[in-house]
Amino acid sequence: MAIERVKKYFENYGMAEKIREFDVSSATVELAAAALQCEPQRIAKTLSFLVDGHAVLIVTAGDTKIDNAKYKAQFGTKAKMLQPEAVETLVGHAVGGVCPFAVNEGVDIYLDVSLKRFETVFPACGSSNSAIELTIAELEKYAGYLEWVDVCKVSN
Repeated sequence: MAIERVKKYFENYGMAEKIREFDVSSATVELAAAALQCEPQRIAKTLSFLVDGHAVLIVTAGDTKIDNAKYKAQFGTKAKMLQPEAVETLVGHAVGGVCPFAVNEGVDIYLDVSLKRFETVFPACGSSNSAIELTIAELEKYAGYLEWVDVCKVSN
């Protein structure tokens, strides 16, 4: 199970005990916010895309949507999300639990600047009923990201 991979990953840093597992689903921004009793925008959702034939993850604030023009300027191609059935195979986590931790080899990870508004955010941990609270500095440390990008707009 992907959550076990993520737990093992965080054990290397003495952080596994910070992972929270819920009796309810946290597979969407709204469900995660309810489970965590926090604002939906503080959910660090991880979106999966296909760029030049390989998986790319973008971690962004829960209240954002991809801005197609910004995305194309950053990646040189139209935003094409991975098909749900391909996400687990290519990324290593199933839809609802996709996160930037303990992913498959060759997956590029980017953090969207929309997250920088918050002191702490809540990314998933490999399952549809898990999360971890991390500061932005901790997210940077553990996500294995390539760079910060600006590819989103706040949705209304």
